[in-house]
Amino acid sequence: MKNRRTFLGGLLTAGLAAQFRRELPQGQKPPSSRRIKKTTPDSIPENPLTPSAEKRMLEENQKDIKKKVEKLYDLATELKAEVDKTDSSKVLSQLNLVRKAEEIEKLARDIKNRSKG
Repeated sequence: MKNRRTFLGGLLTAGLAAQFRRELPQGQKPPSSRRIKKTTPDSIPENPLTPSAEKRMLEENQKDIKKKVEKLYDLATELKAEVDKTDSSKVLSQLNLVRKAEEIEKLARDIKNRSKG
């Protein structure tokens, strides 16, 4: 009985150690044996977008940002209305407020990132 417990304990310890090792973040991998081609100013490719394509892309991006700002405004207005009518003692209502606030944050971050370019 004691040998069985010792065996099972060792097996459990080995399994946990293997699992723990798998979950540890791996360090940087060594560079591959392939040579990395160094770029020189002459070898840098030109901008693949034509001026008209770039302008069209910027216009689409601006339209998308405007739509998202409108949605952000609507969500913020809804959140304000819910805060005004919500009793602070009701937990379920507060959970809805938190979800809406998180949605607003996500949308605001997306607008910020698109504005940066």
